[in-house]
Amino acid sequence: MSRKSISFGGLSSLVGFHLRWASGEFALDFRTSLEGTGMRQVLVGILAIVQANPGINQGGVGKALGIKRANMVSLINELVQRGAIGRTETPQDRRAFALKLTEEGEALLADCLARIAEHEQRLLWRLTALEQQLLVDLLSRIGPRPA
Repeated sequence: MSRKSISFGGLSSLVGFHLRWASGEFALDFRTSLEGTGMRQVLVGILAIVQANPGINQGGVGKALGIKRANMVSLINELVQRGAIGRTETPQDRRAFALKLTEEGEALLADCLARIAEHEQRLLWRLTALEQQLLVDLLSRIGPRPA
């Protein structure tokens, strides 16, 4: 039975229901898009943040992406072992490392972003470029009301 042939009743008007459904569709196609790269969504996110903020430390990356400190260590180690990220001690705090993409990391991120762009076009084909930008804008506004 297809999604279109069944009534979802009161769920049909709930934003969260549609977000969850879309998220599931995106997650499934995302994994397929990155097959063969050995990359996961979280690793692509880390590479993108480091590329946009050379010298950022892993705590800053974790804060930006909402990743717990304990998890960041293994994720950064994984990217260092792959040769995608380089670490250097910071003079201000020898316990912290400045992160920077290597040439391999730049190439890997470029490949992943190209695959992700194709993935998004496969799923967003019904939306115009303007509608896609509006969707991004609207989704970026979702969050709790400040106290």
